[in-house]
Amino acid sequence: MSLSIGIVGLPNVGKSTLFNALTKKGVPAENYPFCTIDPSVGIVGVPDERLQKLSEFSHTQKTIPAAIEFVDIAGLVAGAAKGEGLGNKFLANIRETDAILEIVRIFPLKSEKGGEVMHVYGDIDPLRDIRVINLELILADLETATKRLGNVSREAKRGDKEAIIEEAALNKLIPALEAEKMANTVDFDEKELPKMQQLNLLTIKPILYGLNKRAGTKNLDESHPELFKELTDYILSTGAQYVVLDAKIEDELKDFEGEEKEMFRVEMGGGENGINNLITQAYKLLGLETYFTTGEKETRAWTIHKGSTAPVAGMAIHTDFKDKFIRAEIINWKDLIDSGSFGEARAKGKVRTEGKEYIVKDGDVIEFKI
Repeated sequence: MSLSIGIVGLPNVGKSTLFNALTKKGVPAENYPFCTIDPSVGIVGVPDERLQKLSEFSHTQKTIPAAIEFVDIAGLVAGAAKGEGLGNKFLANIRETDAILEIVRIFPLKSEKGGEVMHVYGDIDPLRDIRVINLELILADLETATKRLGNVSREAKRGDKEAIIEEAALNKLIPALEAEKMANTVDFDEKELPKMQQLNLLTIKPILYGLNKRAGTKNLDESHPELFKELTDYILSTGAQYVVLDAKIEDELKDFEGEEKEMFRVEMGGGENGINNLITQAYKLLGLETYFTTGEKETRAWTIHKGSTAPVAGMAIHTDFKDKFIRAEIINWKDLIDSGSFGEARAKGKVRTEGKEYIVKDGDVIEFKI
């Protein structure tokens, strides 16, 4: 399953610094045949303590985490929708991703330790920055929707039922875009939504905001808490989520692991592991869950969409699993570890046999029978 998140942002907000830190957490591409081999793409493992515990339980030779692609999108400037800067390339690249990670700067121009990182607009105003980026996405979608409406209206006049549904959806979408609202805020019905998703609109994609702070200085949450609350309230009001992180610290710590990394994080004035929080939130943003397979040769986390049936979940391993599925033996990961062995888990009745209708749960350990 190919899953990608495009990293976007204005110049000097920390986008490239974050990408460098993410790619250091990269995993071998050969384990993920769906992934693109490109310097602007980082294949990043999803942090999951359950995977490590299962690997230790099985004394496994190889451990493979779930993965997400992060794509470093060309920097954006106002006017991108009209082709300004690398606008056309920016919009084309982000159109190919499943979700958007919007990096927004909340650290000041000048550090208390000296030094200055300029901002393209000369001051720090995260809400303005968000509106600049989102407006470019909205304008690009408005052009797409307007062109599409011209074609669909002719088909709708001829009585084409599918065209009539799409025309109604576009007549909802276009006024919203003209009012500078995102497509993901429009209330499409169950027939209209697939039509809009087929248009590959930029503003219908889920968005995660990365609020980039910097240790050793007063960031917006400290210097202007009322403005920070206004920022986070706005993000949540749009149905999006946010993560606070320090891209510079994450980049500087990218070569360290374990306790040493956390010790240096504290010494440098960093807070939580922002990059792990970011990856985990991105995974949730895409509506994903994880199930596991485990044994002596390999323990692996498999990515599925929430609500997948067992045969559909099996397709993560091989597409044949859906058609050849007979049944699945399933146990919760913690029940397996607590039992001490598969044999003991079976004796305790913890291992269940499930059929084609079973909805896979996050944390299931599965053995497919085909």
